[in-house]
Amino acid sequence: MKILVVGGTGLIGGHAALYLKHQGHDVTIAGRKPAAAGSALAQLGQLQGDYVAGTFARDDLAGFDALVFAAGSDIRHAPQGGDLDAHWQRANVEAIPRFFELARSAGIRQAVLVGSFYPQVAPELIDRIPYVRSRHLSDQAVRALSGTDFRVCSINAPFVVGAVPGLRVEMFEAYTRYAEGRFAPLPYFGPAGGSNFISTRSLSQAILGALLHGEPGKAYLVGDQNLSYAEYFQAFLRAVGNEAEVPSLDQEHPLLPDMALYTGRGNTLRYEPDAAETALLGYVRNDIQRAVNEVVAQYRG
Repeated sequence: MKILVVGGTGLIGGHAALYLKHQGHDVTIAGRKPAAAGSALAQLGQLQGDYVAGTFARDDLAGFDALVFAAGSDIRHAPQGGDLDAHWQRANVEAIPRFFELARSAGIRQAVLVGSFYPQVAPELIDRIPYVRSRHLSDQAVRALSGTDFRVCSINAPFVVGAVPGLRVEMFEAYTRYAEGRFAPLPYFGPAGGSNFISTRSLSQAILGALLHGEPGKAYLVGDQNLSYAEYFQAFLRAVGNEAEVPSLDQEHPLLPDMALYTGRGNTLRYEPDAAETALLGYVRNDIQRAVNEVVAQYRG
């Protein structure tokens, strides 16, 4: 297929783009800025634009067989000091479905939205947290566009960990330095609570599986391992050969702040993805330590 990956200059979309390319597809990445110079992504075809600002035209999307959208806005993209609720409304609730409508009008036949796990795992958060509500409403609106000529499904993922060659992700670089002991006197600990985690490799496999086998209009909840946040940080220490213990403490962590924990510190979102859906999408499990090792190798190198 000729596939457009929106958000393809970032971690999730970038890994998916390279994986799809490796599987033999013709892949173009789209983003607000060019791919990082010297990264593996810079070797792919590129389309520059801003879906929130509406700078993509129908002709930009014409000729693609499929769309992977991995550019939904989260806390990393939120404006500093701005109206967060208005941002979620504009970027997720309004702009994402509008872009999918443009893709449908351009003749794209199938699409996958990479969304968030919160609305499916913790639906009680939809009415309480504007960000979660924005991901829920964008997911609903996009899947409602699915029809015989435009097959759409969503892949809703938990915390994602992994690496793209040549792409610097400040969060994972900081986790590596923390594991190496370079942030002393910050002690080793994880904030109380935990979540499900998935690797970029597993998620990219699920995205391809959804393009090939996904049921139109379906929302797929994907995931891999349930870990406490302390166990997650412990994986980074293990990867650098640091044998220090990482306890779980009921206090905010500067590298995983409370504002990023939508269920609240001390709470855990544990679940097992549906076995039949996992088989249909064809993604591997028990992949987190390998993914953390990959991250650490990139930043230590």
